[in-house]
Parts: sequence; structure tokens; C-alpha cells
Amino acid sequence: MPHIARVITVSDRSAAGLREDRGGPLAVALLREAGFSCDDPIVVPDGADSVEGALRRVVPGASLVVTTGGTGIAPTDRTPEGTARVLDRELPGIAEELRRRGLADTPMAVISRGLAGIVDPGTLVVNLPGSTRAVASGIAVVAELAPHIVDQLAGGDHS
Repeated sequence: MPHIARVITVSDRSAAGLREDRGGPLAVALLREAGFSCDDPIVVPDGADSVEGALRRVVPGASLVVTTGGTGIAPTDRTPEGTARVLDRELPGIAEELRRRGLADTPMAVISRGLAGIVDPGTLVVNLPGSTRAVASGIAVVAELAPHIVDQLAGGDHS
């Protein structure tokens, strides 16, 4: 049975219907290609409260939740703050690797403030920037690591 993933797009403009969400559907498609069962993305406005609420709604029943958008330094970029309210344990190495790989596309990758971590008992949450390039490179990292992390959370061996 495939692992269940969910994608949350964080964008004021997409939530208001002013801009097409391209990052969320790309994340869903790439996760499905990697073997995850993944519904279409949900779109929420920017803000810590909005992100926290969306995470609390989708985490139950999901082994992986990926957010896209809101990780930068704009005044409304508060995805990491909302995510931090939900995480039980951070995995800083994943966020560091996402930024490192993002540098291949743009030097701006270093200003992403995205987090990664665990919501107990068994959900991996990863924040990605909203650009399609960042989503593509980020999902490559997530797809590499998530099956092992999910297995570990379920009590699997350290193989």
C-alpha cells in the first residue's frame, strides 16, 4: 500500500483566485510519480495561523505533508512559523539539504526559511518554496528520504 502524502499551497494570490497554483500541482504529480498516494493540493492564504490550521487538518492520516510557498522573507511569509507550532521534532538536515540543492538553481535558495520535521506519531512535514524549480528540486530530496523516515516512524529497523 503506498504512503499517503498531502500538499498544501500557501499563497494569498492563489487562495484568492488571482494566480494559478503551479507549485502545488507539480508537487502532487511528482509525489505520485514517486509512488505516494496524493490528493490534489489544498490552497490556503499566507500566514502562520492559516498554515497551522491547514497542517492540523491534513496531518492525521498522512505520512508526508509538503507545503509550497511562504518560506521567504516577504512580510506575509509565515509558513515556517505556522509549521513550527505543529512540529514535535525538527529535522534540520532536510531543510539544510533543500537549501544546498536549491543553490544549483539560484543563490536566493539561502533565504528560504523552510522547516522540516516530525509530527508525532508518524508524519513528516517539509516546507518548500513556492517556485516550480524549488518544488521540483525539493520533491527529489523528499522522495529520496521520506520512505525511510516513514518506515522509521513506524518502528522499522535502521537499515
